[in-house]
Amino acid sequence: MVAGQSSASDLERTRASFITAATRDVDALMGMFRASSVWDVTRWGLGCHTGLSAIRRSLEDWIGVMDEYAVDIEELSDLGNGVILAVAVQRARPAGSRARLHLRYAPVFIWADGWVERVTHYRDVEEARVAADLAAGARSAPPGARPAPARKAAYQA
Repeated sequence: MVAGQSSASDLERTRASFITAATRDVDALMGMFRASSVWDVTRWGLGCHTGLSAIRRSLEDWIGVMDEYAVDIEELSDLGNGVILAVAVQRARPAGSRARLHLRYAPVFIWADGWVERVTHYRDVEEARVAADLAAGARSAPPGARPAPARKAAYQA
């Protein structure tokens, strides 16, 4: 699914991004971002990356150093207004190591016009749920109004 295609839903594009990440094809994964996109992994101590080259570097530094890498989706929820909450598990083995990584996390995707505007990765799933609800409400509220939480549709893996 190509970013910017109006026939694909934000939920479908998010699901496709996880499938692409599992293949470790950073070039294909970069197809969902534009120059103003933000990849925020500050809650993991890995910084906030804005723009195509910064996001690419971050992705390459993470999945590029793994001998084995898999990601499974536990949940995808479309909260409306371009906001998607995901709960996923990464399983990986760093290059040259016998150690295994098992990481459950919750990224919140914000889509605009078929492109990722921002992805914020949360360590705590409940914190991500609250942030996603607030983001969806804020994107639907008129300027100056207090946003109401929104929950639209969910996909359980």
